[in-house]
Amino acid sequence: MIGVVVMTHGNLGKELIRAAELIKGELKGVIPVTVDATKGVDELKKETTAAIKKSDAGAGVLILTDLFGGTPSNISLSFLKKDKVEVVTGVNLPMLLKVPNAQGEMSLYEFADYIAEYGKKNIYLASAILNRKAED
Repeated sequence: MIGVVVMTHGNLGKELIRAAELIKGELKGVIPVTVDATKGVDELKKETTAAIKKSDAGAGVLILTDLFGGTPSNISLSFLKKDKVEVVTGVNLPMLLKVPNAQGEMSLYEFADYIAEYGKKNIYLASAILNRKAED
């Protein structure tokens, strides 16, 4: 099973996990890491290392971050390692809801790509969809 670390500014990651678990039940191997102004880079790297170790069941770890170029993303990028750790930015609730369906079915890179594409695919402009349905 591929582990997942959700590393975000503030409590966003914890709350996304909590929301996903309300819908799907327990998300196994999914660990939050909270980034805030009270933590230095060294402390965050230690927390990230611990989260990676805790979530890794031998198939690698996907780190999901909130914002490319932000502190969570920048720190996560230092952990990138082929077939061991992959990073996807722009985490959203649909991504986390899809995690349990594919955690054990593909390689780490394929899983990361699948989760990233699923997250993108679930962003909609509601008025465009509703207008299109009204025209049909």
